[in-house]
Amino acid sequence: MAQLDVDQLIARFQERAEAVKDRGVPPIEGSGRQAFIEQAENDFMDYSLIGRATWAVEDDSLVLRIPLR
Repeated sequence: MAQLDVDQLIARFQERAEAVKDRGVPPIEGSGRQAFIEQAENDFMDYSLIGRATWAVEDDSLVLRIPLR
């Protein structure tokens, strides 16, 4: 069984946020283009939130604290 490395988990989310931010928009038109952009914005927000988290183990649970500033 793989060991959970929370620092590596958070680092992967930071990398994903940067990848979403840096990727271009493929040559699609109309509503497909808008849907792609909206999904990229949601992906960036999700990944960057987790990527900024601090963590602790409390009562046998992994607790992520995400700053909401």
